[in-house]
Amino acid sequence: MIATDEYTRLREAVGLVDRSERGKAMFRGPEAADFLQGQVTNDVEGLLPGTGCYAALLTPKGKMLADMRILRGDGWLWLDTEARGLPAVAKMIRTFSIGRDVQPENVTDSRAILSLVGPGSDAALDTAPPPEEHAFVEGEHGLYVRTDLGVDVICPAADADGVRAALGVDEVSGEAVECVRVETGRPRYGIDIDEDTIPQEAGLNERAVNFDKGCYVGQETVARLHYKGKPNRGLRGLRLSAPVAPGTPLHLAQREVGRLTSAVVSPRLGPIGLAILRREAEPGAVLRAGDDASAEVVALPF
Repeated sequence: MIATDEYTRLREAVGLVDRSERGKAMFRGPEAADFLQGQVTNDVEGLLPGTGCYAALLTPKGKMLADMRILRGDGWLWLDTEARGLPAVAKMIRTFSIGRDVQPENVTDSRAILSLVGPGSDAALDTAPPPEEHAFVEGEHGLYVRTDLGVDVICPAADADGVRAALGVDEVSGEAVECVRVETGRPRYGIDIDEDTIPQEAGLNERAVNFDKGCYVGQETVARLHYKGKPNRGLRGLRLSAPVAPGTPLHLAQREVGRLTSAVVSPRLGPIGLAILRREAEPGAVLRAGDDASAEVVALPF
């Protein structure tokens, strides 16, 4: 059960959640940007220092092996990803950086990510990053990176406890932050999207894919679907008649059209969830969720 006070803090003030479990890497060297440009879906070479992007790593068939945030600094690139995507990212680095003038460094254990979530995030900092998502600045406590819900503070792991104390922001549960994420309709890798998902199915083309850059693994499938096709599935929101567990099958008439992925009980909206559903499950359709609940399909965000 999500604590109402935590939820209110995230919606009206600011809360802190530790996201240091994410995989993290630094890249240096004159070919670092060119190396990543040929591997991921977004335009890394086009980034200016102090900016970043969201991107995906794909199979040759266009399915997602990982998603990630990439930041460009002065002489370095930063990448962080969900823990589930780290093995695929590490394999990509080992396989394709050979012979390139790029020096990758695994900093998963040596860097911490403390996420400030809520409209009061900037007020907790000595300096605020620009308003664009992924833009960042150097601050007293580390790197301050703009997110869709606040600001991430990236600092040495050894300093994390001191930074947490200096920020003076009450910690909140991961469950409360997940509730806000679901309300905004952003899918999470390893929960809503996985190795069977093509970016367009999850509504990620606008955020994660650049269609004007050069070649990368999986580009042909992604481009063909974007320009000539229509995905058979799409990310949708669900208003549930009762709390339902993730993984529950969703049926339209007698046909299974997907499975519930994220599910929360929002203090504001009640039971809601996310799912990647077959095309025929359009907004307004009412699905059967398991044996005892119904689910109205809605457009995102809620």
